[in-house]
Amino acid sequence: MRVRPSDESGWSSDGARAAESIAAEVRGTPPGEVPGRLCETAVRLLPVTGASASLRGDGVPVRLCASGDRATYLAELQATLGDGPCVSAAESGAPVLACDLTATADAGRWPVFAQQATAVGVRAVYALPLGGDAGCLGTLDLYRDTPGPLTGPQLRLARLVAGVMTTALMALPRGEETWLDRLAGEHDEVYQAVGMIMAQLGVGADEALARLRADAFVRGHTAHDVARDVLAHRRRLDRDDW
Repeated sequence: MRVRPSDESGWSSDGARAAESIAAEVRGTPPGEVPGRLCETAVRLLPVTGASASLRGDGVPVRLCASGDRATYLAELQATLGDGPCVSAAESGAPVLACDLTATADAGRWPVFAQQATAVGVRAVYALPLGGDAGCLGTLDLYRDTPGPLTGPQLRLARLVAGVMTTALMALPRGEETWLDRLAGEHDEVYQAVGMIMAQLGVGADEALARLRADAFVRGHTAHDVARDVLAHRRRLDRDDW
């Protein structure tokens, strides 16, 4: 994979070296492993403690990869809540930089996510969209234990990692799509479960999804976990559960 920063991007020779370093990390890597490798690279090159990437779904982001357990938890938390910096970035198609989750602006924008994230020691989240003019494919999300913004060069480097990840997803060759099919299957499970809840309770799709998410959050599960339980008839949501 060839990566070259634009002459107009303001990158110095250090930026060019970083671009080549990122390209070297994924050169020859199977397509399904590229996002995970890039999350690890972002943690190594940037002042962050974790990274994850999620594909944009119809209401429910699907986690693509994560650098560790805490990053996995935060990605799944946002998917379950339907709220958080990565959800906002996917909806807007623009970077969302939550520099201090204990501050009024960020905590007030995503109150439940901010509370849960700070409870596990995360103070800042930087969510960068994956995609281009054609639309947003998902987000690259960076997590840090200390508050504060990324510097200009750091943000440019984060954008570069997101750009390489976008290129890898867009260039996925035919015959290498099994891992994406698996992710799509997880997403479909949620909406199959939503359909069952709609039929059981006589509610609309939005309310059924809200009930599934609320049940997942209260029980400390992910939305995908609850969806599987609903489909397997291990869990039935009743009107009194709301």
